[in-house]
Amino acid sequence: MRRLLLFVVFLFFLNFLWTSYGDQVVPTDMQSSIEKAKVHLDSFLESESLSNGLDFFQAVIVDIVEELDEKVDEYKKEQTYPEQNSIDVPVLETPTDQAFTIYNTKIGEKKKNVELLLGSPKRIGLNEYGTDWHTYHENYHNFVKVIYDENQQVVGLYTNQDLIASSNGIKLNSSKQAVREALGEPLKQMQKGFFYYLLDEKDDYDIYKIDGNYVTIFYDKHENNTVTAVQIITDDIENSKDSMYTDGNDKLKEGFELQLFDLVNATRVNHDLPILIWDNRVRETARKHSLDMAENGYFDHTNLQGQTPFDRMKADGVSYMLAGENLAYGQFSSIFAHEGLMNSLGHRKNVIHPEFEYLAVGVAFNTESHPYYTQKYYAK
Repeated sequence: MRRLLLFVVFLFFLNFLWTSYGDQVVPTDMQSSIEKAKVHLDSFLESESLSNGLDFFQAVIVDIVEELDEKVDEYKKEQTYPEQNSIDVPVLETPTDQAFTIYNTKIGEKKKNVELLLGSPKRIGLNEYGTDWHTYHENYHNFVKVIYDENQQVVGLYTNQDLIASSNGIKLNSSKQAVREALGEPLKQMQKGFFYYLLDEKDDYDIYKIDGNYVTIFYDKHENNTVTAVQIITDDIENSKDSMYTDGNDKLKEGFELQLFDLVNATRVNHDLPILIWDNRVRETARKHSLDMAENGYFDHTNLQGQTPFDRMKADGVSYMLAGENLAYGQFSSIFAHEGLMNSLGHRKNVIHPEFEYLAVGVAFNTESHPYYTQKYYAK
């Protein structure tokens, strides 16, 4: 009976380890710590007295948890970016045959040439055009997203860092006024299939048709309406969409989620902040809230049962010392969602909060394929 009790206690302890550390510590570290626990269990089971055994095992628990906490701290340090002076800053060349380049890469460039310059992609994920964004960066510095066509040529580019060069002098932090003086008035509408979609002049971006490409210039209204990002999409790729929204599916949902996570980290390094760690457990919390909003047609941090973001985290067993939630709805993609969140002061504060450590994103689509985005930030 005593051995059965001790075994049950040990199983409870193992469950505690997996619940508390499973998504944070690398598997080899976790395995070594649990092997240590098994060794200590042998001594525990041989204890002549139950009270002595429990005292001994309590000390073992404290020892192993402290060791795991140290490993979590080490893991976090490994995830943060190196000092700025260790990152190569590219020399940007003024383009001569196109209006814009990003990290000296232009539309039509061969993939092999891009990857000679940028290395291998850190992530590949489905986008709203039915193709993939290939994401390149060095610990989120020199952050570039690229789309290739079937001929392995560049048909899409994006960055929110100082990698923009243009033949007309537009670059990161150029003013909105300077952009419009150089490029004229932006588009008022876009054609999709047989329909024309009016573009909201209140949005914090301009779309231009230049060199057969759709160039979207995003502005940061909290930085005096200056250029904060540029996206370039070829006419063929843009016109492959017959509406402004793409039918939602599981692959696109995951693509949007991870793209939004990467965009947040690329923004954080712009503000000299440590990058955030992805947490699968809180992604499920985020996904459930996005799905609830999409299915029930509301948009709010408090759900229809009266649960706050913090109530939902606690219900899912996510412990935290500090937490925050961002919501977005209806943007065409994660890029548009992120740029919109950065222009909302409350949401922006979460994106660049210096004390947050973890982030996950959950996406769901309603019956009209409009995406709902939920970001969950927290620190332990």
